[in-house]
Amino acid sequence: MNKVLKIILGILIGIAIIIAILAVSFIIGMSPDSEKEDAIKNKASSYLSENFNGDFEIFDTLYDNMGNFEFEYAAKARNTNNGVEFLIYEDDETRKLIDTYVSDKWREELENDIRAYLEENFTDVHDYFALFDNEIGKELSIDASEPGSYKEHEVSPLIRIDVAREKEEQDDKQFNAFVSYLQEEGILEHGTVIFSYVAESGAILEQEDWRKEF
Repeated sequence: MNKVLKIILGILIGIAIIIAILAVSFIIGMSPDSEKEDAIKNKASSYLSENFNGDFEIFDTLYDNMGNFEFEYAAKARNTNNGVEFLIYEDDETRKLIDTYVSDKWREELENDIRAYLEENFTDVHDYFALFDNEIGKELSIDASEPGSYKEHEVSPLIRIDVAREKEEQDDKQFNAFVSYLQEEGILEHGTVIFSYVAESGAILEQEDWRKEF
């Protein structure tokens, strides 16, 4: 009997050790590498000096340990005049630095342009955001110091709106009215609008989104 107990105890200890090793490995994997953080900060600081004026600063780093972005480490930067925050990171293929300033500035502008309409016409909006391609500034050869407005260019951003309710019969009419508003008011000529049915808790209420490309 003692021999059996020893075997069981040995197995339990082995399992505990394996769990401990996995837990430590997980914690280490979730923690950023300070040397890599310093490296991207230094590169981003030089990049700012070469491509932006003195109104920009590096204030933090972003470590993507979940594979949500196309980078592992990015520097967080901001325009001290208008408060726009953006990222600077290294492209995996070209090894060149990329900034999202134009993309993030235009995103904030577009979100501001649609805020009043959403607040007036949708009482059940849980969240919303606009999305431009990260490299839109580079693609359109825009001077980062003078990004101007997205309305001055041929762009097709995405707007996603989460409504905290289930699907209703009048949704097609209501959602199409929003798309018409974007075009008639000169906010957007082209783009994609997505309405998702998501509870405030984050739970998905309807598996199929309402989507329109125009």
